[in-house]
Amino acid sequence: MTEYSVREIAEACGGELYPGPDRSKVRNLLIDSRKYSFPSESLFFAITGERHDGHNYLGDLYFNHVRNFVVSRMPLNIADFPEANFIRVEDTLLALQQISAMHRSRFSIPVIGITGSNGKTILKEWLFQLLYKDKVIVRSPKSYNSQVGVPLSVWQLSPHHEMALFEAGISRPGEMKYLEPIIKPDIGIITNIGQAHQENFKDTRHKLAEKLILFSGADMLVYCRDHKLIDEYVKGNKNFLKKKVFTWSVTGQADLEIIKIEKTNNSTQLEAIYLGGQCEISIPFSDRASVENAVHAWALLLLLGYSQDYIACNMMRLTQVAMRMEQKKGINNCAIINDSYNSDPSSLAIAMDFLSRQTQHEKKTIILSDMFETGMRTDELNMEIGGLISRGGVDRFIGIGENIKGLKQFIRGNSEFYPDTDEFIRVFDPEDFRNEAVLLKGSREFEFERISLLLEEKAHATVMEINLNNLVQNFNYFKSRLEPRTRIMAVVKAFSYGSGSYEIASTLSYNLVDYLAVAFFDEGISLRKAGISLPVMVMNPDPGSYSMMTDNMLEPEIYSLSGLKHFTETLQSKNISNYPIHIKLDTGMYRLGFQSKEIEDLIRILSNSNKICVKSVFSHLAASDDPDHDDFTREQVSLFKDMSDAICARLDYPVLRHILNSSGIERFPEYQFDMVRLGIGMYGISALKNNKLATVNTFKSIISQVKEVPAGQTIGYARAHKVRVDSRIAVVPVGYADGLDRRLGNGVGKMLVNGLPAAVVGNICMDMCMLDLSGIDAREGDEVIIFGEDPSISDIADLLSTIPYEVFTNVSGRVKRVYLQE
Repeated sequence: MTEYSVREIAEACGGELYPGPDRSKVRNLLIDSRKYSFPSESLFFAITGERHDGHNYLGDLYFNHVRNFVVSRMPLNIADFPEANFIRVEDTLLALQQISAMHRSRFSIPVIGITGSNGKTILKEWLFQLLYKDKVIVRSPKSYNSQVGVPLSVWQLSPHHEMALFEAGISRPGEMKYLEPIIKPDIGIITNIGQAHQENFKDTRHKLAEKLILFSGADMLVYCRDHKLIDEYVKGNKNFLKKKVFTWSVTGQADLEIIKIEKTNNSTQLEAIYLGGQCEISIPFSDRASVENAVHAWALLLLLGYSQDYIACNMMRLTQVAMRMEQKKGINNCAIINDSYNSDPSSLAIAMDFLSRQTQHEKKTIILSDMFETGMRTDELNMEIGGLISRGGVDRFIGIGENIKGLKQFIRGNSEFYPDTDEFIRVFDPEDFRNEAVLLKGSREFEFERISLLLEEKAHATVMEINLNNLVQNFNYFKSRLEPRTRIMAVVKAFSYGSGSYEIASTLSYNLVDYLAVAFFDEGISLRKAGISLPVMVMNPDPGSYSMMTDNMLEPEIYSLSGLKHFTETLQSKNISNYPIHIKLDTGMYRLGFQSKEIEDLIRILSNSNKICVKSVFSHLAASDDPDHDDFTREQVSLFKDMSDAICARLDYPVLRHILNSSGIERFPEYQFDMVRLGIGMYGISALKNNKLATVNTFKSIISQVKEVPAGQTIGYARAHKVRVDSRIAVVPVGYADGLDRRLGNGVGKMLVNGLPAAVVGNICMDMCMLDLSGIDAREGDEVIIFGEDPSISDIADLLSTIPYEVFTNVSGRVKRVYLQE
């Protein structure tokens, strides 16, 4: 791994160096104060944003042995950093990019840059699969293609690499000019151009022009001529006239002309004309996006001079790219994290960080295979991995493969080694895995999916996928609408709207939410048992639970004088003082809460008691999502202000105030007060129908069986659906016991099968339902989307004349939750 002195770093970014006595070398770049595997070798960039400031974490990082910092302002308490090296710059993000560009300039290997609206990550990973046996390749981890992700990706370049694959994405004009000198590709591929991130550009042509800035210094460009806008732009731009251009097309003349596309069950055969001769490949996929990605890869390999035999042989071996880590419930109360997406030290460090956040289990286990794709010497690789494992708080290490045995000398804790996956499975005992978090990280050759099947808790094929990255994206969207001082209380009641309380709470805790709220005390106790230490408000406490709440530091919502009296008596009996509570005010919803006529009595008790401390005063808006009731909403806010002003004026300590829910944050940002409560909005539900919110939950299943049903026959219970023409009917293992509402039967509801809507026919059964596959090419095992992107949960709610809350929470506990994390 390349290393630099802090002086070299300062020169690269034009920063002012304030050197300390520490003369450590920089090997790792750090932008997240929570992720530091090798602190003494890391350089932290104090990046600032609208609602975050890396300078706030300098002290914590120094305490954890980080000694090198890039800052835009020096700490006021500089004496507290006697051993630190500081580099002061105007813009810390720009400094990160400049330093990475300097690092890139030290290498002369072929660099392939990939951009476009869709397919960047899949294409990059398939190129790696096609080339890694011939070249030592470095590539962007996962989808690291942003202003921060690109410099971190390029920083991985080391002398032993022979080729690089980097992807770049932009969301607004002006961004690509910063990424181009970092990647500086020799060969460029633009996959396509579409509507993604269109909102910040004048039109699609403007966005294309911005993306193609990446290839302003490239020697060669690969693209599909069937994307007319791309073809016209490249031909009409003088910057591309001197470049070698390699094109492919299905409809016209090109360097690689596709003349036949023949799809079978789960594969596609493509025939083409290249250099006047006919050639062909087969890929184990049949969807349109996979065909486009495969032909891009085919074109690049031909451009690089690979033989058609080599290409055809390896194309059929392409495998599905798992874009995200999956977290599933395992046997014996384990949590299984499957990250066999790729296997190299960089991705291992990312996965280990995710493992460290699994506070519901104290014990941590890693199952790791040999890494064949790094190009590093075995002893060098083992030393680096050993350092990661030793610093990662791992309790047990299981190594599989011949080379990985050399790790034993670097691992201090419990370790086991097996020559191959077969041997591990042969001696596997489920009792050896209990109450722990297990990370699986294996190269493709080791088939770790077989180990995953052993460790996962058995469940039927219907699952709820929860995309944690999208949850964080939505959280940050709402956060961006708030003043920096405004705190956020995340509502995780009702099993986090059916998404899993601990997993959601843990993700939000990691992303610095201020408070959590649950409905009942047992939900709060479950969070505490799982290691969640954030303050938790209980919104519907039962007087009989007060003692257990104080035992677990749960903070009750107090909504009545009798409740306040009972809770104060509990504190008195336990000799507790200044316990935090939250006062609920009724401002017109006529649900729980103190009314105006009770405020004086409430104030008298609060101001005379040393047993309690009011953390917040709040109320609940009845119709903040409905413009027809905006006048009533403003009346509620006005009454809340008057009532809370009276309370706060009589208490001699600060009290937080909050009234906005998710729709209130979007529609009434002027009423933020000190805190807001964010719930359904985190899952992509917007009062403004906002397309900036991402889908978090995907309820999905598979086709169990396909039946040919002749005309005149009936489907399901009560013979509720009669087939009018000969039909193909799919049986799907999801029913009303899983949360699929019976009212969606008999043609009301539709599910997505291979991108097309299939009507639900007949009555929905307890454990299954039936779909009409008319006009849909589908077979047993194909995926079925019940709700997700399309149909959305709002679509389902509209069909049922209800609200998304009900649809979310009706998905039953027997449906396995699978958590996805990039």
